[in-house]
Amino acid sequence: MRAAILSLLLLGTAASAQTPSIPTPAISVETLKTVTQVLSSDAYEGRAPTTPAEAKTVAYIVERMKAAGLKPGNKGSWTQDVPMVEITAGNVAPFSFTGGKAPVSLAYRTDMVAGTYRVAPKSSVANSDVVFVGYGITAPEKGWDDYAGTDVKGKTVVILINDADWQTMSREGPFEGRAMTWYGRWPYKFENAAKHGAAAAIIVHDTQPAAYPWAVVQSSWTGPQLELDEKGDHLDQSQIVGWMQKPAAERVFASAGKDYATLAAAAKVKGFKAVPLGLKFGGGFDNTIRRQASKNVIGVLPGKTAPDDYVLYSAHWDHLGRCDAVEGDDICNGAADNATGIAGLVALAEAQVKAGPAKRSIAFLAVTAEESGLLGSRYYAEHPIYPLAHTVGGVNMDVLNVDGRAKDFVFAGAGKSEIEDLVKPFVAAKGRVIGVEANPERGGYYRSDHFSFAKLGVPMLDGGSGEDLVVGGTAAGHAAREDYVAHRYHKPADEYDAKWDWSGAVEDLGIYYGLGRKLADDTSLWPNWYKSAEFRGIRDRDRAGAK
Repeated sequence: MRAAILSLLLLGTAASAQTPSIPTPAISVETLKTVTQVLSSDAYEGRAPTTPAEAKTVAYIVERMKAAGLKPGNKGSWTQDVPMVEITAGNVAPFSFTGGKAPVSLAYRTDMVAGTYRVAPKSSVANSDVVFVGYGITAPEKGWDDYAGTDVKGKTVVILINDADWQTMSREGPFEGRAMTWYGRWPYKFENAAKHGAAAAIIVHDTQPAAYPWAVVQSSWTGPQLELDEKGDHLDQSQIVGWMQKPAAERVFASAGKDYATLAAAAKVKGFKAVPLGLKFGGGFDNTIRRQASKNVIGVLPGKTAPDDYVLYSAHWDHLGRCDAVEGDDICNGAADNATGIAGLVALAEAQVKAGPAKRSIAFLAVTAEESGLLGSRYYAEHPIYPLAHTVGGVNMDVLNVDGRAKDFVFAGAGKSEIEDLVKPFVAAKGRVIGVEANPERGGYYRSDHFSFAKLGVPMLDGGSGEDLVVGGTAAGHAAREDYVAHRYHKPADEYDAKWDWSGAVEDLGIYYGLGRKLADDTSLWPNWYKSAEFRGIRDRDRAGAK
């Protein structure tokens, strides 16, 4: 890792010495304001996929792509169907833990939330042995296996969120220290529990390592849940997946005669062995099932001389739709997350069209169901309209900066790909510096749509304004970010604000424009992953096949 970082710094120094010769057309602030305001209005009901609001959302994005001058991106069509199955849990019984000092019952929504990936009319687990599996990680390359020597088939596993070394302040540690890895993300933990045959998998929510409060879990995990509609109906998954609040977990462990804090501390140490709690778990609910295709939206600016090579811009159009009401408001409008990203996508399309076609084609992809687990981008990456071996790279946008200009530009998951070297001159040209990710423990790199492409080998930039604002410095920037997470993220309060300062977003979009234009006009460029990155082998194989 140290060698990779040193290589990154040396390459970055060389790249920063270059002066970009790519003029940036004006990024329309009016477009940013209008698109964000329209898509986040109550008329769009929070843009939940497969609801009536989707048709309105898709139509508006297509209208704006047409007006920008793009061409339909899917063989004459503006959309790609994404087969979805919607599962809505009903009649959710409290989680019950028996066999200990006293029975523990956890109430739905307040103590726990529950769902399933399995497409079945009922989900039920009864009399299931409960096992604490620490962080629920199986990482052979790190010599780490929380399931080692323990058979959890048919049992209920209790799992901690994040990685074992999340409290380490440096980036040193078995799981990159403070920076969350894929092993720390909840989708991985449920996936791994299912591979080990667990009947139920319950993650303990703790606000600091989760990086969001319980209200986010409650709003995201109640109501209709989406998954890709695939062969097998996901019957290889656990019957029940869910979360419980940390105080609830402490009650469960106390009933088992165990101290939660002591076992959580033990789970941080390599060689930890799973601990049977001597309890029985029971829970269940009915499922209402609906199958319906959602849509990705795609427009393209065809290239002049290498039209079969593609540079990609992406952003997700969806949000949570109707959610838990706050002061009578039950629409999670998703203005920042991610109407601003779609507004940026449209504004970049306008700018690229005004500049005229590049040598390579430039595609603009608005994906569905990011909030449901990156489903739209995952489907596109697994069923690409344009072959991934011919996708040069690109930029994903998820929440633009509306807090004003920043002095720094920060990469999520820094040190992974050569895209970072290519973007540095454009950052320097704005008089800005490359900053350090403020909260790597939040695992931002694994939480947005670029990750769907990264897993299949395509390097995408995930970067933007850091917290060091021109006005107010890091104190103001950090306060603004924390206020958003605490009060608006995944809540009805994420609404359009006419007082937003778009100057930071415009500057970031100018950087994205320059990077995209560079990739599209310099046909010698095929950015790869650094040799230490987990995605390098996939990219190498794809490129070898394409050649």
